[in-house]
Amino acid sequence: MVRINYNHSLVFFISCIFISSFDYLRSNSFYFICFFLILILGVSHGALDNIKGKKLIKIYRIKNIAYFYLIYVLFGLGIITLWILFPSGLLLLFLAIASYHFGKEDSEFIYKKNEESFFLKTFKGSIIIISPLLFNKEKTLEIFSTINFNLSNSMFIKDEILVAFLIVSFFSNLILSFKKNYDEKSILFMDFFSIVTLNIFFDPLLAFTIYFCFLHSFRHSIKLIFELNKNFKKGALLFIKKALPLTIITGIIFLVALYFLQYEFKLNESINMVIFIGLASLTFPHILLEYLIEKNEK
Repeated sequence: MVRINYNHSLVFFISCIFISSFDYLRSNSFYFICFFLILILGVSHGALDNIKGKKLIKIYRIKNIAYFYLIYVLFGLGIITLWILFPSGLLLLFLAIASYHFGKEDSEFIYKKNEESFFLKTFKGSIIIISPLLFNKEKTLEIFSTINFNLSNSMFIKDEILVAFLIVSFFSNLILSFKKNYDEKSILFMDFFSIVTLNIFFDPLLAFTIYFCFLHSFRHSIKLIFELNKNFKKGALLFIKKALPLTIITGIIFLVALYFLQYEFKLNESINMVIFIGLASLTFPHILLEYLIEKNEK
């Protein structure tokens, strides 16, 4: 597993350096391409939550799977409602939880469950939030403003603060790699510099999409594939088969939301809303599900 992730990180790192040399990629946002990549590749890594839900209801001795789907959907709708009512507070919470989620899932293959602290994982994953603010502040704040969050006057976006957070994130990787072997150390640092490279050269949405689809989602999907079957080819086919229904349903919901939003907002603004508010509505129940399963497996 470590070797597969090492090869993946190496290819991803080299690819980031290679594509950063293309001026066409650096000078465009590719909103539609980002939108569909997230719908197809990004969302799919959480499309087995129904299987995990079946596992969870067995733990709680609930017989009807409909209860899981109902709670999961209501939780997601609740997040959307709270975002509309309290956008600033919920976005801050989402960024903090997302940082932890990215830090945890991008490196969980190198340590046992709950082996490392919440803060180390959060600071490691915070590079996803820090990098666009540090290297492409104006466009990142523009994205935040489209989802009703104004950070323009906040002290937390001052360059000195962001650089400090970047350094803390780097040292979090260093601590996480302590006593690990060469391959494991290399994975963490290749990932760190890949994310920094993407955000130096590309539009924030494009940088996030490349990371989310081809590093975060890909890595989590690899883990799920091997959980389904130790034979990678058989596991991959099984993963596609099982992930397809929820991926399609989510994609349709996102497209319908985009269709209605573009009557009230500019198309790019609508895409930003659907991507980030939509991901938040999926991320919160996804993380809660993972937490409950891990808690009950101790």
